[in-house]
Amino acid sequence: MKTIETKIKNLLLIEPKVFEDSRGFFMEIYNYNTFKELGIDNIFVQDNISKSSKGVLRGLHFQKDEYAQAKLVYVLRGAVLDITVDLRENSEAFGKYVAVELNDKNKRMLFIPRGFAHGFLTLEDDTEFIYKCDNFYNPKSEVGIIWNDADLNIDWNLDKYNIKEEELVISEKDKKNITFEKYRRGK
Repeated sequence: MKTIETKIKNLLLIEPKVFEDSRGFFMEIYNYNTFKELGIDNIFVQDNISKSSKGVLRGLHFQKDEYAQAKLVYVLRGAVLDITVDLRENSEAFGKYVAVELNDKNKRMLFIPRGFAHGFLTLEDDTEFIYKCDNFYNPKSEVGIIWNDADLNIDWNLDKYNIKEEELVISEKDKKNITFEKYRRGK
């Protein structure tokens, strides 16, 4: 495996070793010792999977305080535009985001440390997205920032992926997420 630095410190794109032949392919998704050698010493305690059709937008989610989660995310089938926002107040990149395409062709994974909001837009029907978490889900600790926050100004690349804003499928819960400014004032 190799890591690729993103423009935000500690947010790592991971390229696993993929062994392909006439039968298909084999790859190791997670091995604690291998990840520790890469500088990722988290112990994951919960795995989640979501399946979505094209145009589903989930996020931007995170858990706060002692329930914060680091995540290792990847696409089993399909494709997503993955968005992470740095919420670490002492970070030079506070309030900045990284957008990366993860899909079943490039087989890349993204390691998201604690202190980031996370969301994704599905780019294909029947996309299966998996995320490993290093802390258990706690609904009382969950926070969401609205996907189209003016201050964050995230480019979801809707034109590139031929998705119209009015066609986005967003949960009622995510439509009520707070603004980045409200999050900052509430800290």
